[in-house]
Amino acid sequence: MTTFKEKKVLITGSAQGLGRLLAEEAAKKGAKEIILLDLNSKGLEETKESLNDYPCMIRTYTCDLSQRKNVYEAGKKVLDETSGIDILILNAGMVQGKKILETDDDLIEKTFLVNAISNFWLTKIFLPKMIEKNEGHIVTISSVSALTSTNKLSDYAASKSASFSFNETLRLELADQNSNIKTTVICPYYINTGMFKGTKPKFSFILDFLIPEDVCKQVIKCVEKNKEILITPKFCLTIFLARLFPPFIGDWIHRFMGINRGMDDFVGRKKG
Repeated sequence: MTTFKEKKVLITGSAQGLGRLLAEEAAKKGAKEIILLDLNSKGLEETKESLNDYPCMIRTYTCDLSQRKNVYEAGKKVLDETSGIDILILNAGMVQGKKILETDDDLIEKTFLVNAISNFWLTKIFLPKMIEKNEGHIVTISSVSALTSTNKLSDYAASKSASFSFNETLRLELADQNSNIKTTVICPYYINTGMFKGTKPKFSFILDFLIPEDVCKQVIKCVEKNKEILITPKFCLTIFLARLFPPFIGDWIHRFMGINRGMDDFVGRKKG
C-alpha cells in the first residue's frame, strides 16, 4: 500500500485540469507537502489557493518541461528545499491535434518533450533519493492513445506510447533491483478537462468523455493499492481483442465507432 499521509508529492501540469484535482485529492489524503510544477504561473497560484483549507505546505515552481535546463534547475531547487519527494506524478501533457502533414515541427518536438522526454529528466532528478530510502512511487499519466491512435493524434499518441514504454521499462528495472519503489501508469480515454475540447464521440452512450473528478479518484486509488496499470473506461480493453485481428478490422471499427472523425472539430484549450 502507498499512502499519501505525511508524504511529499510532486505533480507536473498542476495549474489546471487533472493536475489540480490530483493536488486537491492528495491534500485531502493528508499529504505533508505538495509541490506544483507548471509553465502557467497564474494557474499555479490558483491551484495553490484551492488548497488553502488544507494544512499541508504548498510549493510552486514555474517550469517549462520542454526545456531541459529549466527542468534540471527547477528539480535542483525542489531537492534543496525538500530533500527529496515520496510520490512523483508525471501528469503534464499537450496536444496539437493536426494531421501529420499539417503538424508544426516545433510543436511536434515540444509535444514529445513535455509528454515523454521530461519524464526521463524528472525521474533522473528524483529517483536517486527514492532509491536511497528504498521507498517511493512514480506515476505516469499516459493515455489510451498509447495503445491505439486515430486521425490528428499522431504526435500526441506517439509521445504517449513513449511515456507508456518509459513506465514499463522503469518498472522492470526497479523490479530487477528488488526495489520497493512502485510505479503506476494511467491510460484514460478523453477526459473532460478542456484539453480535447471540440472532440465528439459518435456513440457517447458507449464511450463518452470521462469526468475529471472520477479519473482523479481512480488514479489516487490505483496509487494507494500499488496497481501497476489502469486503462479506463474498461470498454477500451477491447483494443487488445481488436489487435488479434488483421489491421483492416480495427480500421473498420474505428470508422464504425466514429473514432476516426472524432477530432474533426478539435479546438483544445485556448491559450491565455
